[in-house]
Amino acid sequence: MDQQERMSEYSRKRHRGTTLRLIRYFGINPKMTCLSLFLALLVNAALIVQPLVLAVIIDDYLNVGNFDLDIFIFWGAAYFALAAVSGGAEYAQTQALRYLGQQILHRIRTDLFSHIQTMGMRFFDNNSSGRILTRIINDVEALADLYNDIFITVIREFVLVIGMLITMFMLDTRLALWCLGSVPVVALLTFVYRVLARRNFIKIKALLSRINGYLAEHIIGMRIVQIFNMEQKKFDDFEGMNKRYYRLGLMEITLHGLSAPVITLVSNLMIAVLIFLFADNVLEETLKLGVLYAFTDYVRQLFQPISMLAEQLTTAQSALISADRIFDIMDNKEDVEDLRAGRELTEFKGSVEFQNVWFAYSEDNWVLKDVSFKIEPGSSAAFIGATGCGKTTVMSLISRFYTIQKGKILIDGIDSSEINLHSLRRNIAVVMQDVFLFNGDIRYNIRLNNTGIKNKDIEEAAKTANCHDMILSFPGGYMHGVAERGSDFSLGQRQLISFARAVAAKPGLLILDEATASIDSDTEKALQSGLEAYAAGKTLIVIAHRISTIVNSDIIFVMDKGEILERGNHDSLLALDGIYSKLYHMSLTS
Repeated sequence: MDQQERMSEYSRKRHRGTTLRLIRYFGINPKMTCLSLFLALLVNAALIVQPLVLAVIIDDYLNVGNFDLDIFIFWGAAYFALAAVSGGAEYAQTQALRYLGQQILHRIRTDLFSHIQTMGMRFFDNNSSGRILTRIINDVEALADLYNDIFITVIREFVLVIGMLITMFMLDTRLALWCLGSVPVVALLTFVYRVLARRNFIKIKALLSRINGYLAEHIIGMRIVQIFNMEQKKFDDFEGMNKRYYRLGLMEITLHGLSAPVITLVSNLMIAVLIFLFADNVLEETLKLGVLYAFTDYVRQLFQPISMLAEQLTTAQSALISADRIFDIMDNKEDVEDLRAGRELTEFKGSVEFQNVWFAYSEDNWVLKDVSFKIEPGSSAAFIGATGCGKTTVMSLISRFYTIQKGKILIDGIDSSEINLHSLRRNIAVVMQDVFLFNGDIRYNIRLNNTGIKNKDIEEAAKTANCHDMILSFPGGYMHGVAERGSDFSLGQRQLISFARAVAAKPGLLILDEATASIDSDTEKALQSGLEAYAAGKTLIVIAHRISTIVNSDIIFVMDKGEILERGNHDSLLALDGIYSKLYHMSLTS
């Protein structure tokens, strides 16, 4: 089960170019990047020279009995200056890196969100909101330490190790070779740790996405949970996931806690062995005491970067896995919609034609089967049928939210696959049964950032949708605040605001997808009257269960199991005495 969940969330195949792609982001501010590298080199130079200063003091002065105070003051001042340069440069580097890191995270988060906005509906069908939110928020934030510290630290510590090794060989080849022999031991420990940490992090990231998705879904659907008395069951499900996340978190803490102490232990053992093996050489005067002391300092410094890198490897592993998950989305070109490609609809008339259209959300599971119809410009059309017959799918295909497998869809006689998506959707407005309102105020929810819609247009649209007086009854009127998803409005109120939103966009084609299902009969009649006046000369398509809302349509299509079985106006369909006639007479008695 764990393996299946993990592989569904994150592929085992590691993107080999992930690290390189992350490094390329430093190019957004090359000056700050170069400054950070220079400061890193300055810190290294000071650290490498400091043990040499102590070696000179021990061998050239203390060991030979030269206790000249002026000389000690000079070398003490030099050592202090090196420490000050090292500390000051490290602080400046940290500040520069954090500034640069925030710039990079802003760019990655913006690039990711911009890319997600270009994705088609199939992408959102296959990925839960919790999973997408995890990528944008948690995974991007996981890169913070990578950019704020780790990348430059790796470069700085690598250069430091190289510099120290060169200095060690210049001081004494035997000791340098002996110290170099300890590196494979540390490398093996680091490799083992890397494998264990990576496996654990893949599980953590996958499970975190599941938890976020579960929470998002059940917080939104809490009303249903409580109505059906499912609190305990849902709690038990969450508790199971939470306990597994807890155990994985403990493993992370254990691995993270062991990395630095193990490296430090090995370092101290190496220093002890170094002194044990070469102390006799000092007594025999074949090795200077200052050089041996410098080597103990260099060994500590040699292992300190490795210890630091091992400690940061936990963060690095998490960040690289998060980066892979981010790039999984950014590299997804299959589901991307190019809104600007294709022919521009300069004059939208509103003709819609399906020619032998076949469509399936998943392979061979046909939702529409050889569907053909034509809706003339400026006419009203209606689709009716049982749930799951394909009515809403027809509406989604008109807006080109999905790509059909067979056939053609023509808009004003043009193959819709050749039309510029931006211009197509600009001329279509859809009012759905499940209305979504955004945080903000009522005016914002009607305008939706369309600066071409003026305040007077909003009010006119609200009057057409029969909600102007309702809006004025709220404190603040059109500036009345809207909570998340419009939860402080009734379903009918949200529906009316949604109508106003669609009318304000002044579309050439208006689609109502079960849009009157949540409105009382009196409001529906008033709304129908306003819509008839508004829709004069425009194409109107209605999906409805209530036959009363479609009896005046110019043409009605009766669907069943993905096919159109009957078509005609109200009177002609009644005369057929078929499916529509039965539905109509049933509605009269219900």
